[in-house]
Amino acid sequence: MGTSSGSNHPHQMLPPRQQQRNGGLETALSLVSSDQEPRRESPAESASSQETWPLGDTVAGKKTVSQKTEPDSTEQNVNVMHHVSNADKVSVRDIARERVELVAERMHRLPDEFLDELKNGLKSILEGNVAQSVDEFMFLQKLVQSRSDLSSTTLVRAHRVQLEILVAINTGIQAFLHPNISLSQPSLIEIFLYKRCRNIACQNQLPADDCYCEICTNRKGFCNLCMCTICNKFDFSVNTCRWIGCDLCSHWTHTDCAIRDGQITTGSSVKNTSGPGEIVFKCRACNRTSELLGWVKDVFQHCAPNWDRESLMKELDFVSRIFRGSEDQRGRKLFWKCEELIDKIKGGLAEATAAKLILMFFQEIELDSAKSFEKGEGGRLMAPQDACNRIAEVVQETLRKMEIVAEEKMRMFKKARMTLETCDRELEDKAKEVAELKAERQKKKLQIDELERIVRLKQAEADMFQLKANEAKREADRLQRIVLAKMDKSEEEYASNYLKQRLSEAEAEKQYLFEKIKLQENSRVASQSSGGGGDPSQVMMYSKIRDLLQGYNLSPKVDPQSNERNPFRSNP
Repeated sequence: MGTSSGSNHPHQMLPPRQQQRNGGLETALSLVSSDQEPRRESPAESASSQETWPLGDTVAGKKTVSQKTEPDSTEQNVNVMHHVSNADKVSVRDIARERVELVAERMHRLPDEFLDELKNGLKSILEGNVAQSVDEFMFLQKLVQSRSDLSSTTLVRAHRVQLEILVAINTGIQAFLHPNISLSQPSLIEIFLYKRCRNIACQNQLPADDCYCEICTNRKGFCNLCMCTICNKFDFSVNTCRWIGCDLCSHWTHTDCAIRDGQITTGSSVKNTSGPGEIVFKCRACNRTSELLGWVKDVFQHCAPNWDRESLMKELDFVSRIFRGSEDQRGRKLFWKCEELIDKIKGGLAEATAAKLILMFFQEIELDSAKSFEKGEGGRLMAPQDACNRIAEVVQETLRKMEIVAEEKMRMFKKARMTLETCDRELEDKAKEVAELKAERQKKKLQIDELERIVRLKQAEADMFQLKANEAKREADRLQRIVLAKMDKSEEEYASNYLKQRLSEAEAEKQYLFEKIKLQENSRVASQSSGGGGDPSQVMMYSKIRDLLQGYNLSPKVDPQSNERNPFRSNP
């Protein structure tokens, strides 16, 4: 917490929770979802004090993915469960109530799949996914915390998973069961015995910073570096007004818890005497008060430029709730300014502009305070030497802050210049890439034109071949018709020649028969003339044959074409 405006106190704490962040909180933030906000029960209740490690969704998501990628894993786990005998099986209740060495001996014989199922069962209880999970968890925690045999001597002999389960039950934090979080066995034992901070992002030895105040001494497991002095819980909020640090003892308190328990009230701080109506914070650890206006100013100067719209509205809401009951003029102005900026942001004001306005407001308050240093309490004039000293202090403080602002501006200027140079290099690279893309595009265009030309050429060749194929087909049809005509003509010629040949043979046979009959006729006539008579039946037969031959000679010639389909058929 910073000192009030105009004071010259040498001790100024870093912005809230800056120490823990520098000590390794950023590593811890990788274990949880960075955009998950704690659930708020009511405006006056510390929602951020809930020790919630949002790992259940991650584990469930990984489990879903593993079930999709390994569909047989459930079958394998079931088979493993069947192979484990009832005598060797261990439950979470057994771990919570039975002797460490006995359970450890049985767990060493169990397969890793069974131990993973055991841890997943406890996770379900801590996440509230099991019926009556709250009662079951309270029962398990009561069993563990009521045991007197759980010491560093006995826990050394515990199985690794057994120790993780005991620590998770004792602290109520399921992160100790997560496979990506692996603490050493001595660290787990110290966390269980309240000798080390249970916040995995902190892990400091207790009491932290060798503090032996009443809270650090009497509260088991309390760490003044990361836990709230009222609710005894921690979260991962940094660079915010949600936490208030004491100027004197460096203990931290949730703003919600302080408002709810009346630790933020009107009064006078130990180191500042602005008036009885200013807003102060009373630390529960040291029971001393610290003013809050300077602290809020320091937080906004360090952190406001990095806040987004939602974060800035939440921080303004915190400050508005802190200074709502202020009787001091500066506190009332700050309250009104926060309310005004919240309304403007809701109306569309950019968060960067709102941050600049609130920082300008703090500068105006500081200038007004510097002017008021020339007067004492109640409007009485101060001694010249005191006034000069006060003015010198204010000037020195202003110069120091101006130097800080100048350094910050120079750093921002260098950063902007480096960013500009980077942008120029990126632009050059992009220009080169654009030129390369254009050249590649032109090359592709030429290739496309070449391909189109080849396609057109091939299409022309195809058309030409199609034309030749059509001509060849027509030529083949013509030749086929010629062949058919030749075949018909050859058949006709063959039939005609055949008929002519048969006709010639018939003529020759007829001539032969006619000559033979004529010869026999001559023989018969010769025999009759010699005085012998012939056979009348034979004479009749010869007469019939001669008539037939004569009738054949008188018949018309046969047309060969009339029998082209049946060349062997003759008309009677």
